[in-house]
Amino acid sequence: MESAAGQLRGRSSLRGHHVAAATIGNALEFYDFLTYAFFSIQIGHAFFPAQSAYGSLMLSLATFGAGFVTRPIGAFFIGNYSDRAGRRPAMMLCFMLIGFAIVGMALIPTYAQIGIAAPILAVIARMLQGFSLGGEIGSNTAFLLEAAPIEKRGLVVSWQGASQNLALIAGGLVGVLLTAVLPPAALDAYGWRIAFLIGAVAVPFGLWMRTNLPETLHEPEPVAATPVLKPTRLRQACTRWRIIALGLVILASGTIANYTFSYLVTYAQATLHMSARAGFIAETIGYMLGIPVILLGGLLSDKHGRWAINVGGNLVFLVMIYPTFSWIIAARSEFAFIAGMTVLNAVSMFIWGSFYAGLAESLPKSIRGSGFGIIYSVSIAAFGGTTQLVATWLIHVTGSAMAPAWYLMGAAAVGQIALMLMAESAPARTQRAPQLAPLLSS
Repeated sequence: MESAAGQLRGRSSLRGHHVAAATIGNALEFYDFLTYAFFSIQIGHAFFPAQSAYGSLMLSLATFGAGFVTRPIGAFFIGNYSDRAGRRPAMMLCFMLIGFAIVGMALIPTYAQIGIAAPILAVIARMLQGFSLGGEIGSNTAFLLEAAPIEKRGLVVSWQGASQNLALIAGGLVGVLLTAVLPPAALDAYGWRIAFLIGAVAVPFGLWMRTNLPETLHEPEPVAATPVLKPTRLRQACTRWRIIALGLVILASGTIANYTFSYLVTYAQATLHMSARAGFIAETIGYMLGIPVILLGGLLSDKHGRWAINVGGNLVFLVMIYPTFSWIIAARSEFAFIAGMTVLNAVSMFIWGSFYAGLAESLPKSIRGSGFGIIYSVSIAAFGGTTQLVATWLIHVTGSAMAPAWYLMGAAAVGQIALMLMAESAPARTQRAPQLAPLLSS
């Protein structure tokens, strides 16, 4: 007679197009994110006319930051919806909201055409984008984990991070292409809208793909850690306070690293007096290398456990920060900058497929969508919009080009402690018997 574990491994009908459907929303969010950042000056001219170019840009960046504020709200409401109604309806809702936000940004008339309504609509579009992303990340991570065979959870969930890198590469290439073929006046008038509309092409395709997703919410858990009793979601969250706190710290550490590497173009120009080209090349190649690195980390975590990959991978990153920055600053060459930052960025991504899977596994299914989304969104909201400001301020105060390295090392060190306190969650390494799953499903 086939074991319960064998039946549960065989039940999954997850296919490549299911993974693509789940990750396309998150990818589109990051494409939208980079597009706005890339064309923030042109967007400022369209919606936020001011007496100075600086004032216009600052208003544009403030609107960009509004999206961070609504992420935790979206994580709470849409995440709870996914935990009650199912992953698929929540993911469909998120993608429709993403579509409205990205199309809205492309089609909103300028301030010269409709006056104060233009910046108001732009702020609403950014807040809607943040709201949808807050719900998206928890719902689709929960889906990927629950739909994957238990022996491949880390690898499947790793596509979450890999899809983000693919979107960032695509967004960067679109931005470079448009700036290369359009004169500045055309780019300012309508070129930036083309970038948003290119992303909007994926919306109907993504909605169609998501209609065919299987529902995973009511499937029994292959490995469960909760008793037969089913307490309220609030009580379950309270009983998981330790994993929630650790998750917040680790994701805050990762956010600081991610946004530090997004700062490379500015750092190369303003601090090291190199060309913007060096920063762009370092960022792009780092994202490209990050794709196989993230997938490799997830794959290895399925075989050797999440804890070993997370702790070992982050430790290697922590140890590499100081010598890499020291070499770059001493050499002051574009080769050193590109090589050092590319490798360091890729190494920083190694743990994320493994950690995402481990965090999702550590949360009961009844709060997985909302819990993961809130942890992720609060960390991004708190540190995503402040990292580059802090790095710039530290350089100004200390006068040292090493200042971002010290900030990065501090964040990675705190993350290292939190990772060491995480419990192992990979089915391949836990001691729980999978045969108990039907009795212990959460």
